[in-house]
Amino acid sequence: MKSFYEQVYDIVASIPYGKVMSYGQIAGWLGNPRGARMVGWAMNHCPEGLPWHRVVMADGSVADGQWADMRKARLISENVKFLPCGRVDMKVSQIVNL
Repeated sequence: MKSFYEQVYDIVASIPYGKVMSYGQIAGWLGNPRGARMVGWAMNHCPEGLPWHRVVMADGSVADGQWADMRKARLISENVKFLPCGRVDMKVSQIVNL
């Protein structure tokens, strides 16, 4: 059986270009709807090559940190839609089914 982190990475790897998922959404898909923080910890150790920038907060906010500007720029380059307040438009950009 795969570890929790490996399961998170499998889901992140399957997020298509131009779409996003929230930390909580990933946790819910793994059967732990209150595990968003655990997904965040997994993402802190994310292997190279995964589209880590496609994981955002439930309200569409891009996580703060040293990579926030680059993450937002990459999402914009993928035509992810943003609201005037600077958050991802989750109604348009969030993936519902993989």
